[in-house]
Amino acid sequence: MKKLKIYLVDDHALFREGLKFLLSSLDFVEEIFEAENGEQFISGLQENPADIALLDIEMPVMNGIEATRHALEILPEMKIIALSMYSEENYYASMIDAGASGFLLKNSKFNEVKKAISDVWEGRNYFSPEIVQSVITRFACEKSHSHKAENIDITKREIEVLELICKGMSNTEIAEKLFISKRTVDKHRENLLLKTGSKNTAGLVIFAIKNVYFKI
Repeated sequence: MKKLKIYLVDDHALFREGLKFLLSSLDFVEEIFEAENGEQFISGLQENPADIALLDIEMPVMNGIEATRHALEILPEMKIIALSMYSEENYYASMIDAGASGFLLKNSKFNEVKKAISDVWEGRNYFSPEIVQSVITRFACEKSHSHKAENIDITKREIEVLELICKGMSNTEIAEKLFISKRTVDKHRENLLLKTGSKNTAGLVIFAIKNVYFKI
């Protein structure tokens, strides 16, 4: 993994300092920037472009949702990992729409933080297990296999690809698993995004969870 520049955006200084201390010990972290709200983060990006931002959802001045939208307009290739104290869907669903690739609860262990950074940098999504379980629990009583997105025509092969996307596999890994070409997987992923109205991989995962295509 290349040396990464990471932005920590959170209005709690003690939380930022603690996470900065832990991240600075990692050999793949080159530099760490800090901001206490979304507005300060956006201003700082001009001078300190980052590869990954760990961004609190609820902040004063400019919240994480608005900051994510602005940040990805400035640096479309930057990866955003949302941070939250809560696992309820309404705290992060809007972040998916804004373009976030990963979601961490603030009580996560540091090994989980490292995995989230690694996964999103390599093009995968990352959800704290508690978040996935929360969504599954919420929708389990409302959805069943017989009621899967009936107005969306998803093929059997696309469902297979979707399941492997939910497991965090890259297109190359999916191609090897299903014995098909990466180009074919690329097309299946593109079709899934179009059919489900998802903007990114994280959106596909939420779609799969809500429609009971994916369980843990």
